[in-house]
Parts: sequence; C-alpha cells; structure tokens
Amino acid sequence: MSNNRIPQVPLGTDGPLVGVQGLGCMGMSEFYGDTDEAAARQTLEAALAEGVTLLDTADVYGRGANEEFLAPFVAAHRDEVTLATKFAIERTDDPHYRGIRNDPAYIRRAVEDSLRRLGVDVIDLYYMHRRDPAVPLAESVGAMAELVERGFVRHLGLSEVTGAELREAHAVHPIAALQSEWSLFSRDVERSAVGAAAELGVALVPYSPLGRGFLTGAFTDAGALSEGDFRRHQPRFTGENARTNAALLEPVHKIAAAHGVTAAQVALAWVHQRAEVHGLTVIPIPGTRRTTRLRENLAAVGLTLGAEELAALEPIAGRVAGDRYPDMSSTATVRE
Repeated sequence: MSNNRIPQVPLGTDGPLVGVQGLGCMGMSEFYGDTDEAAARQTLEAALAEGVTLLDTADVYGRGANEEFLAPFVAAHRDEVTLATKFAIERTDDPHYRGIRNDPAYIRRAVEDSLRRLGVDVIDLYYMHRRDPAVPLAESVGAMAELVERGFVRHLGLSEVTGAELREAHAVHPIAALQSEWSLFSRDVERSAVGAAAELGVALVPYSPLGRGFLTGAFTDAGALSEGDFRRHQPRFTGENARTNAALLEPVHKIAAAHGVTAAQVALAWVHQRAEVHGLTVIPIPGTRRTTRLRENLAAVGLTLGAEELAALEPIAGRVAGDRYPDMSSTATVRE
C-alpha cells in the first residue's frame, strides 16, 4: 500500500469521507473498445491502495455487466469503498435505443436489480442518471427518498440537472452529490448548478474530467480509435471538430512541459482547483482500466497551477467545436 494515499473529503454535508479523486468504472465493461478484466481488477486493487474509495458505476454500463463485474471486488472490500451506481437510462435489445425513466415504479425495480447484481444490501450513493422532465422531480426524488427510508440506499445523487432542479430536489430530500460533465472542454455545469451545489453543501463529482481522453493529447481524431469505441460517433472527436479541438490543447501542453507532467495531469489539476474557486467539494472520477493511467491521474492531486497558467486555460471551453453528445436532449444544458 502506498504511503502517499490521496486526501479525503466529505461526500456532501452528511456523507462519508472519500478519496478526493474517485474512479469511473464504465470503461471496464463497455464503450471504450475491448476490455481486459484481469487488468481492470488490478486497477481496482491499485486504486484502493492509493486511497481511491469512491467507485462509480451504473446499471446502464454493459446493461448491468459493470455492476456484476464490480461485485466480487466490492464484497472483498465492502467496508473500505463507497459504492455509487445509477438508474434512469433504459436499454433494450435494440443497441441504439436509450430511454429515460424516472417514474417511481421503475426506480423501485431498478434499485432491486442493482442490489442483486452488486451483491450488496445497501448502495452508498444512488444517482438519478438523467432527468425526465415529463415526471415531476418531487415525485422521482420522493421515490428515491423512500429507498433511503427502507435501508436500500444511504445517500442520494443527481446527474446532469440545473441549479434550479438541484434546489428543488434538495428540498424534498438532502442530495449528497451532483455528477455532471466538467472539464477544460465542458463547463456548462458552471451556468447554475455549481453555484447551487456550493450553496447547498452538495459535492460536485465531475465525470469525463479528461474530455473522454481528448485532453490527454493521446489522439486527435476518432479514426484512430477501435471500432467498438463510442467516441467514434461523438461530435468533438470527428472531422474538422477534432482538428480544431486538438489545436486548443497548445497551452495545456506548454504548461505540462513547464511542470514536467502530462497534459492529463494539467487537465485534472484544473478540475481539482475548481473546488477553491467555487467553494465546494470536487471529486472527479476519471475512468481508466490501467494502473499506469490510474497513477498518472492520481499524481494530479498534488499539482498546483499558478494564476497565469489558469488564465491561459480559461478560454479553451468557449472555443471547443462540437457538442458533448450527438443528442444533447437529456442533458441539463437544454433546460437552462
């Protein structure tokens, strides 16, 4: 076990202490091409040894396969990890279908299925993965609150909601964490949700803090990715958008060279430092299947960027070409 475990921070006002950087587990089962389960298991062990205690999954990742994959590791380390999973994105045998379900009956069924796949009696943090505006938010959060009362869930979270929606939900039941995309490339969450989270004592859990890998500088076009990689269809990764966005990384590479670190570490350090800027707890969850990348990401915790460096990075998001997703309809951006 490392002697340099990462610091701990509270997951919301009344939540548990967790490592200041978590681990996104989605790619261990799907979306980023072929996976190596043995390597992924080694990464989980290495993460915990370094103080990474917040593990993030969802029922939609691999249609439950990611939860099942994590189950043995969670069973072996149940008292050491904080387990987060999500409901709301419905999949069928049609590989292109994605539905959004927030109705109480669906929520009750979803949590029972996740508990079974994860092999646990209680989920530490249960997120609404996406919002269905057709279902009253109070109705959905009320159903989630019932799961806490019944002992199925310890803490509640939301993903991709606006500041107004976060306040509305928090009035029904305390929300421990808000998970939304936040990176040098994606700052939509700062429009209203960040301020609301700071006001309410809600932890911010940025997903895709490395821009789905683009901010690592490892590739510049989706054509270099494997056939099974979902990024081949993401607007920011294709054609002229990709070339425009690759050029935006110049200051990231310059700062990385000055510090003797990687572009990924600069991008992650920027996310970590948003905690100080906005006065809230920030726990990014970069995903990886490899221990080398895990340790690279964790080293960013100790990297501090200066005021001039932060100023050089400030304009990037406003110049990014392409939306975050081909279909932005289920994100908070369209409801701002």
